[in-house]
Amino acid sequence: MSTSLDVVAVGARTPVGYTAESSAAAVRAGISRYAEYPFADAQGEPVVIAADGLLDPKLEGRERLLPLLESALWEVEAKLGPEVLQRSRLSVLLSCPEVRPGFSEEDEGWLVNAVEVRYRAKSPGVRVVLAGRGHAGTLQAVEQALRECADGREQLFLVVGVDTYLHTETFLWLEQARRFAQPGIRNGFTPGEGAACLAVMSAGHRRRLGLPRLAVVLGACTAMERQLRDSRTGSLGVGMTQAVEGAVSVLKLPQQGVDNLYTDLNGERYRSEEWGFVMLRTSSVWKSTGYKAPSNCWGDVGAASGALGGILAVRAFARGYASGPRALVVAGSDGGLRGAMLLQEPRES
Repeated sequence: MSTSLDVVAVGARTPVGYTAESSAAAVRAGISRYAEYPFADAQGEPVVIAADGLLDPKLEGRERLLPLLESALWEVEAKLGPEVLQRSRLSVLLSCPEVRPGFSEEDEGWLVNAVEVRYRAKSPGVRVVLAGRGHAGTLQAVEQALRECADGREQLFLVVGVDTYLHTETFLWLEQARRFAQPGIRNGFTPGEGAACLAVMSAGHRRRLGLPRLAVVLGACTAMERQLRDSRTGSLGVGMTQAVEGAVSVLKLPQQGVDNLYTDLNGERYRSEEWGFVMLRTSSVWKSTGYKAPSNCWGDVGAASGALGGILAVRAFARGYASGPRALVVAGSDGGLRGAMLLQEPRES
């Protein structure tokens, strides 16, 4: 895939910020939103999670997802302006949580319909697609946007992901699987929530609309990992290696190695060990073995992970604290989907 996409606007809603800029600044400063939540664990103690500061704790499930999603979309719409929405063929590529206790296929359809209703009056002919699920879902959506752009479709793509673990059934499911970070559970993670949106389009379409270029998506690739967390051997990183190599295939390695890495690692041993194998398999890709794992600030944000990683890269470019001109965002869904997205600082393109 030889085409590229320009990032023209970003929006986010996370436990540490209500916009893309404030969320990225909080992560940069190391601010954490971990706090006790009114849900008792098996010992009767309150659990620790990362939650949105404005939403009612009693709100859960899809009713909680929708205001998070709408907040990120509203931010991007405000940055683009109504004229851009009217003048563009709009495709909303949505990534939702994977089906699990607390989130069903019916909930997926409800969210898709809610987004369609939102845009019918704003952008005639809008297309809303469920493009991905889980942590790597938005990276799969970017891959789809690149493919459609390569086919000559002049569109404005809103790649948006949303997730929340804040549901009683989800909490119980995580506890039973010993994945909820609590005393006595060594490899659990802290549940979080959030939404993020990347507005992307071709360079020609961007120039015609007079929009800024915040970053360039040079590549995105997904693959399936067959050795899931319940396998006897654990993951050897085969799927993620394929995703990384596919995303960086446009680079001349090792001269054009990746400078900045953003990952959805959340403290679970399975994913950390998997990443170790990926680093060994792809040593020529990296300028450094260091990475940024913002789950220690906003918790595990599930299906919002890929787009939020992209926003962190965009803001690092804009503020001048990126280690170099190229950034890679990686994420892995529970169901085996692995994804990677390569971003480049706009002045380098």
